[in-house]
Amino acid sequence: MRAMRLHEQGGIATAPLRCEELPLPEPGAGEVRIRVHACGVCHTDLHIVQGDLPLRRRPLIPGHQIVGEIDAVGDGVPPERIGRRVGVPWLAAVCGTCALCRSGRENLCRQARFTGWDVDGGYAEYAVAAADAAYDLPAGVDSLQAAPWLCAGVIGYRSLRVAGVQPGARVGLFGFGASAHLTLQVARAWGCRVYVFTRSVQHRRVAEQLGACWTGGAEQAPPERLDAAVTFAPVGWIVREALAKLERGGTVAINAIHLDEVPTLQYREHLYWERGVRSVTNLTASDVREFLALAARVGIRSRVRAFPLQQANEALRALADSRLQAAAALLPRHTEETS
Repeated sequence: MRAMRLHEQGGIATAPLRCEELPLPEPGAGEVRIRVHACGVCHTDLHIVQGDLPLRRRPLIPGHQIVGEIDAVGDGVPPERIGRRVGVPWLAAVCGTCALCRSGRENLCRQARFTGWDVDGGYAEYAVAAADAAYDLPAGVDSLQAAPWLCAGVIGYRSLRVAGVQPGARVGLFGFGASAHLTLQVARAWGCRVYVFTRSVQHRRVAEQLGACWTGGAEQAPPERLDAAVTFAPVGWIVREALAKLERGGTVAINAIHLDEVPTLQYREHLYWERGVRSVTNLTASDVREFLALAARVGIRSRVRAFPLQQANEALRALADSRLQAAAALLPRHTEETS
């Protein structure tokens, strides 16, 4: 099979991913093999490739928004799962026995392993995943459409919940891309008024098309204070800007695995009146199932630019340069189709 592998981290302009021919992987006990239809491209992939996050295995196949069809199963997995179309998200495995796992907070498990970081991911024609990390997808949803749901969509949904968003709330989204354009649609489905803060004129236009009631720059004041906010950009000063725009009692949820330094906060201006800041870490099985059901029910649509698998470096560079309207995904052209 073909796969895009990372041997050494480096700036995306140096095209660090290599296209290589590898043996077909075999599923072990409790695992499934997936013939990849599409794999979303995420900022976390960019952080791993460029070295913002440490490389946990070498070489590595990145990618953690995998959509495909199960074509083989390992011991202990019912053979009836062969032929099922599934999605694989960021969280690959947890211990299942610690207090965090037992209380439904497996996203915080200290032994958690992650797709496309601890285990090979979906920048390939085939991928292997734990059977319980491969979630059945709603019928009728296009694979390319579904790919960004597996991280951008699920983590955006979790971010709204962490921020305490209630139906009808005034919600601010700071930064606009793959996750925010899906998060906006969830908030609109809940009857929220959504304010989008982004410097990109193109992104403002997309946000308005998706139902944002106002768009502007992060330094601009919206027409009313926000009940909650989610920050998506991996820059700390955005957190301060979001806090300054909150109503009393509001919460900012930080949707980022990597963030540069948060500047000094003024207690009275930014935190007093029970304003709060919370980080958003990974996802749970409940998050995945709830979001997939919601997305299918309310008709959430991904705006996705497709790239051939061999252009993974180009896709990540487009992401780094903010040249995408929203999301990107890689489409493998399977070896057996071209031989």
